[in-house]
Amino acid sequence: MRSKFLSFFRRQLLPALCTISVSVGPGAARADAVSAPAAAARTDAPGQSRTSSDTAVVRKTIGIVLYPGFETLDVFGPVEMWGELPDYQIAMVSQNGGLVKSVQGVETQATYSFANAPQFDILMVPGGVGARHEVNNAQLLEFLRRQDTRTQWTVSVCTGSALLAKAGLLRGRNATSNKQVFAFAAAQDLGVHWQKNARWVVDGKYVTSSGISAGTDMALGLVAKLYSRSLAEKIADAAEYQWNDDPTRDPFARGDARPRGDVSAPPAQSVQPAQ
Repeated sequence: MRSKFLSFFRRQLLPALCTISVSVGPGAARADAVSAPAAAARTDAPGQSRTSSDTAVVRKTIGIVLYPGFETLDVFGPVEMWGELPDYQIAMVSQNGGLVKSVQGVETQATYSFANAPQFDILMVPGGVGARHEVNNAQLLEFLRRQDTRTQWTVSVCTGSALLAKAGLLRGRNATSNKQVFAFAAAQDLGVHWQKNARWVVDGKYVTSSGISAGTDMALGLVAKLYSRSLAEKIADAAEYQWNDDPTRDPFARGDARPRGDVSAPPAQSVQPAQ
């Protein structure tokens, strides 16, 4: 009896089972299309991910320089916008690595030190009260010069441009800075063509922005250059952020403002562009 059943199974049931197909609705098909690659991908070395076929996908790196007393929004405004880019990862670097405290007291982990940092594709330097000290930090200035030799873009927010200027990277170029401490930034190199009314300035691979929130506007402007204006607008909308998209007009370009947290400082003075 058993042998007859097995013979019947092989001749009749097994071929029928092999021809059975399963159909799924469009929603399930879409879910498979999205989830399968995600499930197959795994994290590999920093800057890489690998699929099940072991094909390395290398992402570019945005390196953000941290120092004691950096302005929190200078860093995390751009991070919010650039964190949406599929081809880039973000890394923090400081002189010695480890935790670095912003002027608002927020501690941020720097993965790299100046000694072990990889070459970044985009280097971003924030501003902050600490910039007044860092313009005299020879190790930081040398790190900026070394990275700049091979960056695709060198970018600053607020008084980060003072650090780029002190490092000699902006000489002969157009640049801007925080309007409340414009004279401080401009004094670092009078050979820079300082733009008093600009929200942000692009000159070659160098992009400098005005104060604090202007860094977020600049970050979106860079997204528009790297990808498209449409993507920049979508990222801004997702963050519920109103993008000030005119780089030539800084609504805070006033000559009577005083620096944040420095009530003793005199009003910012007008600085003539370098000849």
